[in-house]
Amino acid sequence: MNKEILTVVEVVSNEKGVPKETIFEALEAALAMASAKRFSEDVSCRVAIDRQTGDHEAFRIWEVVDPERLVVPNPDSEDFQHDLSLAESLRDGELLFPDKQIWLGDALQKSSSLEDGSFYEEPLEPAKFGRIAAQTAKQVIIQKVREAERVQVFEAYKDRVGELVMGVVKRIERGNVFLDLGGSAEAIITRENLIPRELVRAGDRIRGYLAEVKSEKRGPQLFVSRTDKNLLMELFKLEVPEISEGVIDLLGAARDPGMRAKIAVRSKDKRIDPVGACVGMRGSRVQAVSNEIGGERVDIILWDENPAQFVMNAMAPAEVVSILVDEDSQTMNVAVVEDQLSQAIGRNGQNVRLASQLTGWELNVMTETEAEQKSEEEVVKHQKLFMDYLDVDEEVAVILVQEGFTSVEEVAYVPEQEMHDIEEFDESLVAELRQRAKDLLLTRAIVNEEAIGDARPAVELLEMEGMDEDLAFRLAGVGITSMDDLAEMAVDELLEIEPMPEDKAAALIMKAREPWFAGEETSGVEVVTDA
Repeated sequence: MNKEILTVVEVVSNEKGVPKETIFEALEAALAMASAKRFSEDVSCRVAIDRQTGDHEAFRIWEVVDPERLVVPNPDSEDFQHDLSLAESLRDGELLFPDKQIWLGDALQKSSSLEDGSFYEEPLEPAKFGRIAAQTAKQVIIQKVREAERVQVFEAYKDRVGELVMGVVKRIERGNVFLDLGGSAEAIITRENLIPRELVRAGDRIRGYLAEVKSEKRGPQLFVSRTDKNLLMELFKLEVPEISEGVIDLLGAARDPGMRAKIAVRSKDKRIDPVGACVGMRGSRVQAVSNEIGGERVDIILWDENPAQFVMNAMAPAEVVSILVDEDSQTMNVAVVEDQLSQAIGRNGQNVRLASQLTGWELNVMTETEAEQKSEEEVVKHQKLFMDYLDVDEEVAVILVQEGFTSVEEVAYVPEQEMHDIEEFDESLVAELRQRAKDLLLTRAIVNEEAIGDARPAVELLEMEGMDEDLAFRLAGVGITSMDDLAEMAVDELLEIEPMPEDKAAALIMKAREPWFAGEETSGVEVVTDA
């Protein structure tokens, strides 16, 4: 019997790679359960196995309870109900579990070394390791082994989040793919993280990006993604030695999984072409990456510190004619020749969407004619603004616009030398324009402060995307205090209250209307709006 115990421990430990101590503990738990079953009452037992000889002893145990013990149940604790029952039993002078507990006074009569919370033990005849005990031991061992394996997997992979992993498709359940990574490690690729329309069969060997590792008692622990943009970047690091060596930097990626992707690269060595290095001889490197992710077409974009040039590169293969940058709203109006408009936008807006994600700018693509028309409208609008607010003639307004001024604030607060550098302006005209601009801003501030009074915008309006505090308070001054108030306005009404670019006004109103759309979309109603 003793030799059999040692043999079981040795075999299971070697086969499963689990520490022997874990197997001993499982056997002790199984024998303790078998020993407790000999009693009609619900008792507690303990079994101790000698790690060297396999000899084992059994004990029945009682918890020592002091009637003066103070138990304060914590409502947030998982043991709240147990503690509450224990507190009530102590108040009534009764044991909560009379077959498992003993009063301190009675315990001290048996052994003077006992104290509250300790355990009193009495030796038992060890249970025979028969069929029932063996079956119980088997179940406990299997459970302990699984728990130990899960701990080992977690410890092995917890520091590998963000790495590529490779595994064999073990099974597919409800669209989720389970990978065997080897060494008892199993990962899951959920349906949402699989490349659309990708054909995966049991036995296939595939790579994925280890996105998350969880310590769970049951269910999957390792979560792998095939759609994460980082998978694309890690694959290029694998295929392009110059990236892993640090000669070429990968500065971003954007993906439409299974369809198309863009990555931005930069070379630290002027002698190395980063795009050519990533493409490889006859496209071998980029093709290897593409094959790994279901034939996804990958555009390799040259990164540029100039945002406008970077956007022009990212819009490839479409050729950009001109770009109008609005840094305040982080948007760019991108003009292309008319016969390349569809190519610039891409199927279902794919090309411009990926370019926007890659560069971090919101891109509005239009034809060259539309861009010129929009630019002319902007010029006329800004000219009219200066003529109305600064009381200047058309000639002065045209010069201001041509020099890049778009607001009264710029005229008032740009460095004075910039205005002196304008050839058509003399010193007195510059002083007069700046003074008029400052007077206007001061007057507007006083009027706004008087109009606002005690009016305060709602928190939702203050925190709304695209809204700033000054604008929110100015709107509150005319009774627009909530998102609903703003949502009910038309663009021209908002422009009358606060001069701003028309597209910005429209964007603010549409943002305020989003909660309306969300409610209607969830009810299945088609929403048709106009600004």
